[in-house]
Amino acid sequence: MAVYLTFFIFCNSTKIYGQIVSKHLLRPIFIVTKIQIHLTLWYYVRFFVGLNSQHKYTFLSKSYQFLLMNFSIETIKDEWFSNIRGDILSGLVVALALIPEAIAFSIIAGVDPKVGLYASFCIAVVISFVGGRPGMISAATGAMALVMVTLVAEHGLQYLLAATLLCGVIQIVMGILKLGNLMRFISRAVVIGFVNALAILIFAAQLPELNLNEGATPFVYLITAIGLAIIYLFPLLPKIGKLLPSPLLCIVSITLASMYLGWDIRTVGDMGNLPDTLPIFLLPDIPLNLQTLLIIAPYSIALAVVGLLESMMTATIVDDLTDTLSDKNRECRGQGIANVVSGFFGGMAGCAMIGQSVINVKSGGRTRLSTFIAGAVLLILVVFLSDWVRQIPMAALVAVMIMVSIGTFNWESIREFKTHPMSFNIVMLATVVTTIVTHNLAYGVLVGVLLSSLAFANKIGQFLSVISEYDERKNTRYYYVHGQVFFASTTQFLDAFDTKEALDNMVIDVTHAHFWDVTAVDTLDKLVIRLQREGINVQVVGLNEASRTIIDEFSVHDRRDIGLLD
Repeated sequence: MAVYLTFFIFCNSTKIYGQIVSKHLLRPIFIVTKIQIHLTLWYYVRFFVGLNSQHKYTFLSKSYQFLLMNFSIETIKDEWFSNIRGDILSGLVVALALIPEAIAFSIIAGVDPKVGLYASFCIAVVISFVGGRPGMISAATGAMALVMVTLVAEHGLQYLLAATLLCGVIQIVMGILKLGNLMRFISRAVVIGFVNALAILIFAAQLPELNLNEGATPFVYLITAIGLAIIYLFPLLPKIGKLLPSPLLCIVSITLASMYLGWDIRTVGDMGNLPDTLPIFLLPDIPLNLQTLLIIAPYSIALAVVGLLESMMTATIVDDLTDTLSDKNRECRGQGIANVVSGFFGGMAGCAMIGQSVINVKSGGRTRLSTFIAGAVLLILVVFLSDWVRQIPMAALVAVMIMVSIGTFNWESIREFKTHPMSFNIVMLATVVTTIVTHNLAYGVLVGVLLSSLAFANKIGQFLSVISEYDERKNTRYYYVHGQVFFASTTQFLDAFDTKEALDNMVIDVTHAHFWDVTAVDTLDKLVIRLQREGINVQVVGLNEASRTIIDEFSVHDRRDIGLLD
């Protein structure tokens, strides 16, 4: 139901705000919008009629709360029109920077450049309406392109489009299941490692344009240096330094100089052919059977996981940059809807782009309008102004991306390396190294999360202490357990007891302890069985309710013998 409601809101929002771009540009979307509105209304009428009066009231109340929270006049003004000038200018910068990257990612995936460009347009425009992180840029990405390579090579573009659609559906389901909440398990060390690895990868991606063995000349270095000088020095100028984003000034000024002076330098046009037509609605030309599903399902699942991981991490970074919060679950659903639309309009799957998002924020973009402008202007540039776009020097875009890599890297992590705990540094470095070696941000995050979990378990496991006292008159030993008993501390727990001591009774006081898992219960079983085998009467006292419940459910020894069922 949430999926239908989200689609309904998106379609109506597109109809309202689509006037920003000419009707001819968005005519295909308007057609789909009208169809979707009718289908959604028909669904809701049938759904509503089948409810009883109480459920009807609840449904209307929840729907009204959802609409009021997400689409009130105040919310729309805050998320769309609170920073119009900054958002328009930053959107222009992002649109220009998206073009070569979308072409490059299409080449990596083995498809025509227009597939990546159409995807970037569709995803950016759609996510601006349905995403959960205003100001974040989503489009075709390298991480997603790497997952598609084998599918495209073995089965072709049509199967890629089908995989994109299924990927979107999976992401929508993940959003409905609120899997975005899992972001709280990603530690700060993993986030910093992710950011630093991404900064290194962004910088490394520019090196081919600066490689003397691949056609670059010293003149390219000079132009790149001039671009960096414009980016960093222009904001320092009084008054005029804040009129325009310096990355936009860098791209425009170097392009005009190149056109006027006739520089012999590599341009965007050398990257590949730009499309000359608008995207059209289409269905993948594939057989709809189980075999097709088995082919695309593994790739769709991988795309969905990689896309959401990168999007959630990017949302966290943008949260930090803007000192605002995002709705991770709404972003999950939004990414899925955007990928479904992309697949229907001939685009590949995409996700959030950390580099472009940083460009957007540093250029002044804050609201959904900046993301919408980036996508809409991208299509206008590549379809209607392609003759101009082709002449943008790659050196200017390289300068912008170098600025992004420098700004993205967390330099404080180097200065604070000696003061951070060793476990923090190991997790951060493992995330960086894994990401760089595999060129896959998802692998880096997974390794970081795994190591963070192990480090946490090891640390908590060390906070277990067992103190004993002996009562000679009763020939009884009392053990007082303090701390957390779980899989990482069970060995330490078991080693603290002397099972060979000649005793009549043993009392294990766990008032200040907690048993967390089946491994802890199994360890208690082993201890009790060993003691009973030696003829010692065992009592376990002080169990809290949660520990008692798990022991009652999973222990195998006779609980009456140790005083648990009294």
